[in-house]
Amino acid sequence: MRLNFIEKYTYIDKKVESEKWKFDLGNSSYDLSQRVLIMAILNRTKDSFVDHGSYFAFDQFLKKAEGHVKDGADILDIGGVKAGPGDAVSQEEELERVIPAVIALKERFDLPISVDTWNATVIDESFRAGALLGNDISGFSDPMYIESAKKHGGSLVATHIRLRPRVMDPSPTYDSVVDSVTTFLESKIELAQDLGVDRSRIVIDAGLDLGKTTPQSLELLRNTRRLIDSLSRPLLLSASYKTCLSDLYDLPVDQRGAISLSGVFWGVLNGARIVRVHDVRETKLGLLTLDRIIQRERKSWETR
Repeated sequence: MRLNFIEKYTYIDKKVESEKWKFDLGNSSYDLSQRVLIMAILNRTKDSFVDHGSYFAFDQFLKKAEGHVKDGADILDIGGVKAGPGDAVSQEEELERVIPAVIALKERFDLPISVDTWNATVIDESFRAGALLGNDISGFSDPMYIESAKKHGGSLVATHIRLRPRVMDPSPTYDSVVDSVTTFLESKIELAQDLGVDRSRIVIDAGLDLGKTTPQSLELLRNTRRLIDSLSRPLLLSASYKTCLSDLYDLPVDQRGAISLSGVFWGVLNGARIVRVHDVRETKLGLLTLDRIIQRERKSWETR
């Protein structure tokens, strides 16, 4: 989605920052200085904390994907194992959940597919099946993950996490959470580049709620602009239905939609250019409304 207010309202200086906003995905190259990509969350899990497996069945999963596409998604992000603690999911079961989904979405929709996995074998098979982006919340804990991206020409999300996925981290401590996350992500970008992945194929995610308390996650959200400036890569914001926002009001999961949108809009106004969300339609309408408010002209309202 192209948004005309971005250039005027945010802090972009095209003369010095053109590479900061370049994101290569498959055969496409995006200039994220003037657009936002909406990444739609598609869980093929039985125990998602948001949908509780309501579209785990394959026909329901496809209907959910079709709805996201109609609502304006730019990327479809498939996950076969939830990030938090829960019942064990074998590699074979994750493959059975994810690979048919990748194939089906690739056949039906002309949109890039991302796979939310930290398993190197799963991402390798996903790239083979047509996925273009590996969304690894483990911070590339397995270097073979990066090797797979290099082999298939895939792109990567480098995410900060303190321990590892599916492990509780109730009392994380940092001297400075922003500095720690920046240093961690810088090392992961360098690792991916050293292993042959082009810098333009890497985006960053601060990992809200992943080994952070609510104050720590909010500190990272407030410093979205600083993270982007320090690392010179587009930032993927995954704030949708996160505990760090709901804790402000002690809200149950099914009432987190509005506060999730507030987090998204704050992030975009401060430089986030990929937003990973559950509510695609609401996100798109909200961003287009921001565009109209700031531009004050109907003619400025453009969609992709």
